[in-house]
Amino acid sequence: MPTNIESSDSLNTNGMIWLSPPHINGNEQKYLQEAFDSNWIAPMGNNITGFEIDLQNYLSKEVQVAVLSSGTAAIHLALQLLGISNGDEVLCQSFTFCATANPIIYLGAEPIFIDSEKDTWNMAPELLEHAILNRIKKGKRPKAIIVVDIYGMPYKAKEINAIALKYEIPIIEDSAEALGSTYFGTKSGLLGDIGVLSFNGNKIITTSAGGALILKEQKQKEKTLYLATQARDINHKTHYQHSEIGYNYRMSNVLAGIGRGQMEVLEDRVSARRSNHRFYQDNLMVLPEIEFLEEPDGYMSNRWLTCVLTPSYEIRESIRLALLNERIESRRLWKPMHLQPVFENNLNFSDGTSEDLFNRGLCLPSGSNLLEEDLKRIISIIKTALS
Repeated sequence: MPTNIESSDSLNTNGMIWLSPPHINGNEQKYLQEAFDSNWIAPMGNNITGFEIDLQNYLSKEVQVAVLSSGTAAIHLALQLLGISNGDEVLCQSFTFCATANPIIYLGAEPIFIDSEKDTWNMAPELLEHAILNRIKKGKRPKAIIVVDIYGMPYKAKEINAIALKYEIPIIEDSAEALGSTYFGTKSGLLGDIGVLSFNGNKIITTSAGGALILKEQKQKEKTLYLATQARDINHKTHYQHSEIGYNYRMSNVLAGIGRGQMEVLEDRVSARRSNHRFYQDNLMVLPEIEFLEEPDGYMSNRWLTCVLTPSYEIRESIRLALLNERIESRRLWKPMHLQPVFENNLNFSDGTSEDLFNRGLCLPSGSNLLEEDLKRIISIIKTALS
C-alpha cells in the first residue's frame, strides 16, 4: 500500500488508517454508466462539459473552467498561457509539493523560491517583494508568481496581490489542496489571475487523477483546450495539422463522470474535514507539545489535512512512529523546494520558516470517511506517546 502523501489514495483496509483516502459516495456510478452507455470514454463528452459547468457554478459564473489530466498539467498550461519560456524566472512558493515547481522546468524557465510566513504557512509578502527588487536590480524581472494555498489555507491575497500589481507580475494560484476554502468570502482558486485545482486520489474530492484551470476569459480557455489536445489547427478539417507543440492533457469523459458525482457532496466533504480538525483541536490543544495552524480573521480553510507543530524533531518523530506502529499513516510537512536536491542550485529567499515547519510539523489522518472511533484511537496514541 502506498505511503507517499501524493499517492495515499487507498481506502482504509486491514485496520490501516490512511492519511487522506478517497471517499466515493455512490453517485458517481450513474455518470460513469452514462459514459459507457454513450460510448464516450475518450477525452470528450457530456461528463466533461457537465463537470466544468458544475465547477463553474460552484466557484463563480464569471470564470471559465477547463478540466485536465492533472493539477501538474494545469500549472504547466497556466505558465504557457502567461508566455513563460526558456530563460524566464518564476517566483514560486518553496513550501509545497514538487508539482508546483516542476512545470517551470518543463518550459526551460528558472524557479526562484520564496519562503513562508507563520500566519498561513504560505508565501511571505516581505520576502516576495525583496526577491522582486533583487531580480529587477540584476536585470531579470520575474515573469510570474506561483503561490500556494497550503493544506487548504488561503494565502495572504491582499498583500501578495498588491505586490504583484505594483510590479505587474501575474499570479498563478495553486489551489490543488484548497477547493472549498474561502478568503473573505472569495473562493480559493479565484484569488489570482489563474487558478489551479487538483482531483488526485487524496484530494478533498477526486476523479482518481485530474486537475483544472480556472480562467478569467473565454479566449484563455480556448487556448488551453487547443494546447491540451495536441494543438491541432482547427482550420484544417480533413487532416491533422499542427503549428505548435501540444499535449495530451485533457481529462477523460469517464473520470469527469466521477467528478460530477463528487461535486454533489463537496460541501459534505469540506464539513467532514473541518469536523476532523475541530475534534483533534478540542482533544489535543490542552497538550503543551501540540500547536495548530489557526485560521486568521476572514479565512476559511477546507482543512484538507489537519497539521500540528511540535516543539522539536524528536517529539514529532515519537508521535509519527507511535502512530505508524499502530498502522496509522501520518506524514511530515512538505520538505521545502529550496532544500530538495534537484533544486539545490536555484536561488531562494528564505528566513528558515518552512525549514522549521518541515522539522517540527506532522500531518494527521484527515479523510472525510474517518470514524469517530478512528479519531479517538489516534488521539489516544498521541497522548500516550507524549506521556
